[in-house]
Amino acid sequence: MKKTKGRMDESILVCVYYGPNGERLIKRGHKMASIMDCPVYILTVDPLPYDEFDAERSGYIERWKELSEELGVEEFILLDNEKRPPAKAIASIAHKYNITQIVIGQTPQNRWEEITKGSFANVLMRAMSFVDIHIVSMDRSLNTEEEDTYEKGVRSYVLKDDEGYRLSFTCQKNNHLEGIFYKEIGTDFNNGIFKFVLDGKPVQIHVTEDRITEPDKIPNKPQ
Repeated sequence: MKKTKGRMDESILVCVYYGPNGERLIKRGHKMASIMDCPVYILTVDPLPYDEFDAERSGYIERWKELSEELGVEEFILLDNEKRPPAKAIASIAHKYNITQIVIGQTPQNRWEEITKGSFANVLMRAMSFVDIHIVSMDRSLNTEEEDTYEKGVRSYVLKDDEGYRLSFTCQKNNHLEGIFYKEIGTDFNNGIFKFVLDGKPVQIHVTEDRITEPDKIPNKPQ
């Protein structure tokens, strides 16, 4: 059971989207809520239904859920298969949960980046005149070790052959796994890490010259 917050006249909604800064935004919102002694909610909006999420999206969702539990967040809210414009979806949740503060991150990779431009911010403020909107600059946090080491992730597959498992970028019927491959910067070969979701948990395995070097992490049957 979650702790009842002292200031129920204030409540915070943190809007996250897929990218490296989701956890930072959640922690930022939690810190604000701790200072204000009020509830904090986490929201992500996706136009796809949940069962069509790829491994990368599912991995982010599971990690955000875990972090929300760890921090005692009031509720993690996923609006999947959402056809409304983002501003209307956010506004509906803000009304439902009596939100007074909204936290949104500003990053180049983030779909919420458009919110930092005047037109979208104005739409939000017109839709929710009773809410304070905090646009948090996250640019400096983009220089993480992983982002300095690997290129942008691309959809890929693991294919089983006579020698074990290898990386493939072609969708075939006999693919064993689907996930995201992050290639090491500065290499001519496919060296890097392959990430996928197993039993609802994100898993990463190393790849050296197209070959999977940690076959023990590969499930026996396709997921």
